[in-house]
Amino acid sequence: MSASESYAKEMKTAFRQFADFPIKGEQFEDFLPIIGNPKLFQTLIDMFKAHLEEKFGEEKIDFIAGIEARGLLFGPSLAFALGVGFVPIRRSGKLPGECATITFTKLDHEETFEMQVEAIPFDSNVVIVDDVLATGGSASAAGDLIKQVGAHILEYDFVLTLDSLHGEEKLSAPIFSMIHS
Repeated sequence: MSASESYAKEMKTAFRQFADFPIKGEQFEDFLPIIGNPKLFQTLIDMFKAHLEEKFGEEKIDFIAGIEARGLLFGPSLAFALGVGFVPIRRSGKLPGECATITFTKLDHEETFEMQVEAIPFDSNVVIVDDVLATGGSASAAGDLIKQVGAHILEYDFVLTLDSLHGEEKLSAPIFSMIHS
């Protein structure tokens, strides 16, 4: 087993599962224990950084866009490690100034995401990050915001992908996930 496979296995076991959250019948995959463990968190950032540098070494990444809520927790650290900008994608009403907005259906309700219009210049290259890819609704909406401002999505990156939910089918760019379940 390679070192990256070993770390991915350790990260997978660090996830905590919560039944019937956020709604009955759903299982929530909580990655917060990874952030609470400095060694695992540093490994997470290092593994994403190595992947992105290997894949896009010649193609410049301009921004990491983190999806609320958990993409906001590790996205800035990854952006800092790569030496690129960070842009938050937030729920409605959390950002000042002119915002691009999109409303989408998530589980049993509608949500609205926003991103400041001037946060990402036209023609920029963006990697979107979040903790878990499930049905793909949040990630797809985030991608639509990036496209609204005329930027390019290079890739969607996740710590964990729940393969049985086929969320990748909703996404308009390749995905990378450290862990598949």
